[in-house]
Amino acid sequence: MIPNTVEDLAGRLDEFDYFSDESLTVAIHIAVQLGRPLFLEGEAGVGKTEVAKVLARMSGSELIRLQCYEGLDVGQALYEWDYARQMMAIRLLEASGKGSEATPEDIMSRDYLIARPLLQAIEASTAGRRPVLLIDELDRADEEFEAFLLELLSDFQVSIPEIGTIKAEEPPIVVLTSNRTREIHDALKRRCVYHWIDYPTPERESAIIQRKVPELEAALADSVSEAMSRLRDVDLFKPPGVAESLDWAESLRLLQAGELSIPVIESTLGVILKYKDDIDLVRSAGVETLVG
Repeated sequence: MIPNTVEDLAGRLDEFDYFSDESLTVAIHIAVQLGRPLFLEGEAGVGKTEVAKVLARMSGSELIRLQCYEGLDVGQALYEWDYARQMMAIRLLEASGKGSEATPEDIMSRDYLIARPLLQAIEASTAGRRPVLLIDELDRADEEFEAFLLELLSDFQVSIPEIGTIKAEEPPIVVLTSNRTREIHDALKRRCVYHWIDYPTPERESAIIQRKVPELEAALADSVSEAMSRLRDVDLFKPPGVAESLDWAESLRLLQAGELSIPVIESTLGVILKYKDDIDLVRSAGVETLVG
């Protein structure tokens, strides 16, 4: 169950190892209690998707995820007809001699519908549950899909011509994320509780590393967080996020590194930087700049 006070919510988020500042906790609280979508923007790897995962675990609800991408259409996100089953049903009717008596309802019922994430969330809510619907990386989808989503999130219902209208009894908990590769339309944002998740301070990032990788020495966690902070000040094509910090910490633990030395950094740059140009840039500037 998700607590109904900000203070209790903050405590529960901490119990689930999610480090949330006060403004994010308040945004989550308002969105959940008012039944409004929570729109999270920020650089990749700062913990936007993790908010939805934590809320699902906290509430004991199902997490339904729609991963957005270029070319995503309504059918892939909402529902599709199971044409293979429909053809099989038609053949069975013909084999039984009832083909001439068949009506469209025989093959256009809910049984022949494949529910995709959006319809799954609506139907789960109709069944008395309140799932967490994660619409991840909305900025990757086309603007046409964004316009459709605007209508759906207003009423949390869908009309299927052959079946009728399916409406959620209680709105699902909706979390939308964007890496801001393009601007999301204002009309959609207005229907949401908005929050920008920034990179954590070195102190907070060190605390996250120590919580997630408890075997790592505190001093080394501090060194990692300071090095990551310096890296984000460099003009990189893809600055590393907290996810990369945790990967780096795990790698250092695996290598039994006692400190963040220049040879260790050189050999593990590929853990935190994923583009050759970024690696070359850091090496040309000198990896010693990452050592405090």
